Amino acid sequence: MNTNYLIPANSKKSQLYLSLFTGPDLLVLLIGIVISVVLLLVYQDNNLLVLIGLASPALIAVFLVLPIPNYHNVMTLIGNVNKFYTNRRKYVWKGWCACYGDNRENEQRGVSRF
Repeated sequence: MNTNYLIPANSKKSQLYLSLFTGPDLLVLLIGIVISVVLLLVYQDNNLLVLIGLASPALIAVFLVLPIPNYHNVMTLIGNVNKFYTNRRKYVWKGWCACYGDNRENEQRGVSRF
């Protein structure tokens, strides 16, 4: 039997809830909405700015789980940017201008020393 496997393009989406959300995404969204609903029930005011302020946990949660291109969602993008700036990075250069072995051989091949 042939050992080549065909993986469908939507195989990752089948593992997501509603083809968009992971478990932590739904948890963040649910917590933000519950906090906003509780705040709106406790503090009943008809002022528009107060309502927007009380609904801000839900708005922030929706912003965090909003899908964006090349990343799963905004929360994933923020995590990747944070990881990039806080973790040590090691850049290993093994390009065509690296000097290996005897310098005469490299000079004859046209490989620079630097």
